[in-house]
Amino acid sequence: MAKKELSFKQGYEVLKKNVELLESQQDPDIDNLMKIVEESMAAYKACKSRIDAVQQALNETFKD
Repeated sequence: MAKKELSFKQGYEVLKKNVELLESQQDPDIDNLMKIVEESMAAYKACKSRIDAVQQALNETFKD
């Protein structure tokens, strides 16, 4: 089953949650680190994809 692509807002929330989680840890949670990194990378890619699409649309709109 294919994963549903995250919206920008969903991706941003995942990144925000993971940053807060990592910053709040007294001791690193090595057992879950790869899960957090993989989840964060997927969220980052979703956000970057949306930002790139908006940038391209703005460039097209204002190219003249």
